[in-house]
Amino acid sequence: MSSIVSRARSTSLPNLLAWRALGFRTICSGRLGFAPSDPASPASAGTKILESFKEEFEVGSQVITLETGKIARFANGSVVLGMDQTKVLSTVTCAKTNSPGDFLPLTVDYQEKQYAQGLIPNSYMRREGAPKERELLCGRLIDRPIRPLFPPGFYHEVQIMASVLSSDGTQDPDILAANAASTALMLSDIPWGGPIGVIRLGRIHGQIVVNPTMDELSASDLNLIYACTRDKTMMIDVQAREISEKDLAAALRLAHPEAVKYIDPQIRLAAKAGKEKKEYKLSMLSEKILEKVTDLASTRIESVFTDPSYGKFERGEALDDIGKDVKKVFEEEGDQESLSILPKAVDTVRKKVVRSRMISDGFRVDGRHLDEVRPIFCESHHLPILHGSALFSRGDTQVLCAVTLGALGDAQSLDSLVGSPKKRFMLHYSFPPYCTNEVGKRGGLNRREVGHGTLAEKALLAVLPPEEVFPFTVRINSEVMSSDGSTSMASVCGGSMALMDAGIPLRAHVAGVSVGLVTDVDPSSGEIKDYRIVTDILGLEDHLGDMDFKIAGTRNGVTAIQLDIKPAGIPLDIVCESLDNAREARLQILDHMEREINSPRVQDVNSPRLVTLRYTNDALRSLIGPMGVVKRKIEEETGARLYVDDGRLTIVAKKQAVMEKALEKVDFIIGREIVVGAVYKGTVTSIKEYGAFVEFNGGQQGLLHLSELSHEPVSKVSDVLHIGKYITMMCIDTDVRGNIKLSLKALLPKPERKPASNPERKPVVKESSTVSVETSSVGEVVASMPSVVEPPQKSKLAVPAVVVRTAVECDEAEKSSPVDKITKPKRAATVKPDRKLKFTASKQAGTQKEEEALESTTPEEIPAKFGETLKQDEKLKSTFANLVSSSKTKKSARKEKQPEKEGEESASISARELKIGSEMTAKVQQVRARGLVLDLGGEIRGMYKFEGDEETEFEIGDALKVKCTSFSSKGIPVMALVEDEEV
Repeated sequence: MSSIVSRARSTSLPNLLAWRALGFRTICSGRLGFAPSDPASPASAGTKILESFKEEFEVGSQVITLETGKIARFANGSVVLGMDQTKVLSTVTCAKTNSPGDFLPLTVDYQEKQYAQGLIPNSYMRREGAPKERELLCGRLIDRPIRPLFPPGFYHEVQIMASVLSSDGTQDPDILAANAASTALMLSDIPWGGPIGVIRLGRIHGQIVVNPTMDELSASDLNLIYACTRDKTMMIDVQAREISEKDLAAALRLAHPEAVKYIDPQIRLAAKAGKEKKEYKLSMLSEKILEKVTDLASTRIESVFTDPSYGKFERGEALDDIGKDVKKVFEEEGDQESLSILPKAVDTVRKKVVRSRMISDGFRVDGRHLDEVRPIFCESHHLPILHGSALFSRGDTQVLCAVTLGALGDAQSLDSLVGSPKKRFMLHYSFPPYCTNEVGKRGGLNRREVGHGTLAEKALLAVLPPEEVFPFTVRINSEVMSSDGSTSMASVCGGSMALMDAGIPLRAHVAGVSVGLVTDVDPSSGEIKDYRIVTDILGLEDHLGDMDFKIAGTRNGVTAIQLDIKPAGIPLDIVCESLDNAREARLQILDHMEREINSPRVQDVNSPRLVTLRYTNDALRSLIGPMGVVKRKIEEETGARLYVDDGRLTIVAKKQAVMEKALEKVDFIIGREIVVGAVYKGTVTSIKEYGAFVEFNGGQQGLLHLSELSHEPVSKVSDVLHIGKYITMMCIDTDVRGNIKLSLKALLPKPERKPASNPERKPVVKESSTVSVETSSVGEVVASMPSVVEPPQKSKLAVPAVVVRTAVECDEAEKSSPVDKITKPKRAATVKPDRKLKFTASKQAGTQKEEEALESTTPEEIPAKFGETLKQDEKLKSTFANLVSSSKTKKSARKEKQPEKEGEESASISARELKIGSEMTAKVQQVRARGLVLDLGGEIRGMYKFEGDEETEFEIGDALKVKCTSFSSKGIPVMALVEDEEV
């Protein structure tokens, strides 16, 4: 020892650091030791040895480890629990002095940091902020089974912190954190009645799975979390898809032995590395004070509780008056020590009076029987302007629920280690101070509000349609208007009705009810001698009872459960018995709800609207615009909200008028798929003699023909339309080339038709050949007309069809006709502009855009276009004969006499020899609406344009004497006819 002292004196280090020279290592597990060193060698840093203790066991198919002593050694108790690569650290600390209140100030903090999965947070500060909803819920999950096991009167402040160190994403760390918290309490010196075991079960295809992975949970119809001591149930939390009470009870009985497997390893680890339990001061009620308060107040308290005429606040005021009178007695006696615990003593007497009456007489505070449900009031569509709303009242508890629909882009983003990154269904529960006639502040996230809202959310999630059927985000706001017990279950009932009111196709209504328990316990053994199950408990019965068992479900089964207890455990048999009582009450509530609304409501004009449309990503990019400018402009001008997500556009509007305005804006920018028979709105961009062009549906152009303006004859398009006019029209046809035909008269009522003057007269109809469409070398469409005359009849576009016969058929008809020998025309002829009968096609010299519109006309529509320009009256026959006679003479003067050898007459000419003024004989190769395509020989093509009053009927193969007058911009020869002297 003297050598140690001399070594300490010889060092020049400060006294606080002289321990390094002595060779001491750090304190570990309460023991101090020396590091081996050579006296001759100079002083060096010692080696720190961390002594740890470990337990390993198996639950289900997973190996679980408990380790302590290596990290967080200064905490009162700490442990790292691991399952595969998921590890959770749990620590517990305790204040040295008692808190001034008469309750246990237990705080449980659960935290998930992104480093546990190798990520950096996406927040602006790149660090975790306030606790998220999931962290609050996991903290409540740890708190609920642990709190009842602290000894009565232990009011020291206790804090449990659970931190996820690493996560592989396969297991939810919440169960590991709960078991780690139990182990940390066992290792600490804090008095606690544990340990407990917490287990999760799933059910896939009817088979129970212990410790299911996250992928297995997504396919499971049951998510059961069960906590227990060795022989009693401590906590239950269930989310299910309409599981029957019988199957649920069987799952609970399977969960108990699996959860007990966590208990023995905790006891063994505490025996090896745990601290001795410390004697803490307990604030206990003395039997003397309790007897004195009982004598002073029990009779008056019993009279208040046996009078059912008292309401919630009247009853509370009467009990407060009794407490004030008892307090005056103690003040007169000067017993200051008793005054500090007097409120606790008065509350204990109240509890004894209420519980003894319920067990002995079977009556409750408000006079109801044990299994009786309070009066129910339901009202759906309470706020008509909202998407969906409902008001639900059960006794004095009243909840207003409002549903808001949104696009999938409105879904909540979840920044958690496991589970889905998005949540499209949310229920936000709000418990304002006015619902209990109190004064309070409204802060941020409240643990109680988050817990109650999540319970109601899980209950309703089971009946919502899947995303494929209903691709919307749904939010429910549950506002508690007044509270007298079981507001979370009232939120389930009101939320189900509000969803129906919003038009959401739910599978079934969901109702919830809270079941309580009152027990008579033997003080010596702690065993339950007698008990009563209470249905639909009041707030006071929740406070004075032993259990709050919230059960929600449909007629087919349970969808959510939450069990909270106050004593140190309840037998599982009582819990399973409570399921049947809750089912009977739930069916009664469902009857009331279904009488109010039993199917999704159909929305009216003033109801908010939500529409989902599908477009290509290129079209959506044009809708969004640079930096979202176009999208924001539409939202500002219409008041609607637009959401874009992978080929899908969702529009949300407050009412139908706003939705229509937004759809018009969207259609104008990107349009929609053109549907024949659909109605569109557009703007007239140009007016021609044959019709008007209309821009609509995102910049697409359609032709509104003159014949489609009205059922009555229209002489000029300008009489009906003008450029810039905004019109509503119907798409009546589209062709393979994308040309769109529009109609105004299709939206107008049809006029009554007058009966024909001679109905017995029926025209002879010959079957016409199909109109063939060819494409020339320059890309124009050439139509060969049918060879028979059809009587006026409706085509598919409701336009009269008139067809001109060929010269051969006219000659045959002339020879076979037994009457009037007037010369028949060989082909149709044109008339002067001042006559009624005319061909508009021979007069039009439009732009290239007009030509393309006419060339795109379908073969079936060509007869209709000629029929539009001919007047169907009695003058047709005589006028037609005279015109054809004159055109026949004119044509004979133009044509060359056919030589015996056609090859000699039409000598070929090369392109170099062709000049302006060159005369030659050409053959008609194609006949078009505005001219002829001529074969000049030597594979040279020329064109001849019709004049305004010139005839349009030539036959393919006719030989014409022509002269080159000019060349077009594309180098095509422009020819003119050479008039020959009559023979």
